[in-house]
Amino acid sequence: MRPPQEDDGTESLFPEERTASRGAPEAAMPLAARMRPRDLDEFVGQEHIVGPGTYLRQAIESDQLSSVIFYGPAGTGKSTLARIIAHRTKAHFESYSAVTSGVADIRRVTQQAAKRMKAQGQRTILFVDEIHRFNKAQQDAFLPFVEDGTIVLVGSTTENPFFEINAPLVSRSRIFVFEPLRAEDIGRIVDRALVDPERGLGRMRAELTAQARAHIINLANGDARAALNALEAAAQLAPPRDDGGRTITLEIVEQAAQRRALRYDKAGDTHYDVISAYIKSMRGGDPDAALYYLARMISAGEDPRFIARRLVIQAAEDVGNADPMALVLATAAAHAVEFVGLPEAQIPLAQATIYVASAPKSNASYLGISRAMADVRERVVPPVPKHLRDANYPGAARLGHGEGYKYPHSYPGHFVPQEYLPEGTKSRRYYEPTEQGYEKKIKARLEEWDRLRREAARDADTRHPEGDDG
Repeated sequence: MRPPQEDDGTESLFPEERTASRGAPEAAMPLAARMRPRDLDEFVGQEHIVGPGTYLRQAIESDQLSSVIFYGPAGTGKSTLARIIAHRTKAHFESYSAVTSGVADIRRVTQQAAKRMKAQGQRTILFVDEIHRFNKAQQDAFLPFVEDGTIVLVGSTTENPFFEINAPLVSRSRIFVFEPLRAEDIGRIVDRALVDPERGLGRMRAELTAQARAHIINLANGDARAALNALEAAAQLAPPRDDGGRTITLEIVEQAAQRRALRYDKAGDTHYDVISAYIKSMRGGDPDAALYYLARMISAGEDPRFIARRLVIQAAEDVGNADPMALVLATAAAHAVEFVGLPEAQIPLAQATIYVASAPKSNASYLGISRAMADVRERVVPPVPKHLRDANYPGAARLGHGEGYKYPHSYPGHFVPQEYLPEGTKSRRYYEPTEQGYEKKIKARLEEWDRLRREAARDADTRHPEGDDG
């Protein structure tokens, strides 16, 4: 357990502890504060970081923590994990917020840490919430003390540390990425708060309908604090029943959260209906309808990565080479989802949605691969022609590999007629470009190459008429 530590007047990041220490009843604290996990066994989610056998869990349990940076969205457990570390460590623990602390605070805590290490041999763990709010010069002030082990820095940030935190600090710290809590994690946290008689709502005997529970989980969008705040507000709003308990319905949660539940089940029919409408609206060239269905999915808590995947597929399947930039933009939007996250990621998703919906359409690429796949499945698959086989190894020439291959760049127009498919394999033309957008240019180019192939074939027939042994 953490030993008693002196009160230096610094404002604590864990106000529930400060309030409790002053004799205020725990019931006066918000539900989210009361239900903070007290140890690793109560910690929900982030199994990839603190699950059994992980480096961080072992470091915390053995009190051998080195400098770390916790990176992830709000409400995913970064401060909670710091609180657990504070209770477990034998080191002196200090906590600061980069929003309210300045250079003087940094100087004071590092000087005291140095004195403590010299006089008592005791390490200092310094937790800095929102460390990205410190400027580069302020961050530099930590560096020598992190390097010599005077302090163990635990930084918490919602911003990418590789952009917002000094490279020397990043290089001397382990980065742990906190993911938005899964729906099942939020559900466990809500269920625990409902039945806990000491810290939760157990004494109220509150019950949550299935629809109300699902709406709270959707509202939370991976944020445990948001889920508990919504649950507490709804429980207070729910009228007592005759038996003294309370029933929290969907309507009560909507009223408490001031947000209507969208009819959208991420695992049910509505999920597939809305994504289908989104896809068909883009295919049909209606950007307004596509944006409407995009907004419905985002508002209902749909995984933005799922939307991004469908957008990338749509760009290739229904726009294709009629506008090759559609796939580029859709892929960039998918990257933006991972890079910035919601809510900001809705903007690049909207941009790509509008582009795909407004672009000229061609499904020739989709039809082309479908036809080719059918031939591969249904027809005999002969070996690759010898002139196309790999000739870049000793002995290949003795096998005839690469013999007769014509290098297109050595010919006018960087094109030369030659056969690329095994004899008798292709049953039909796979790729049939349309007249839409850029594909019209592709079609003209391929038609010209077909003309050159036909001329070359006629010349070959003229030189070697059938039955002529040469």
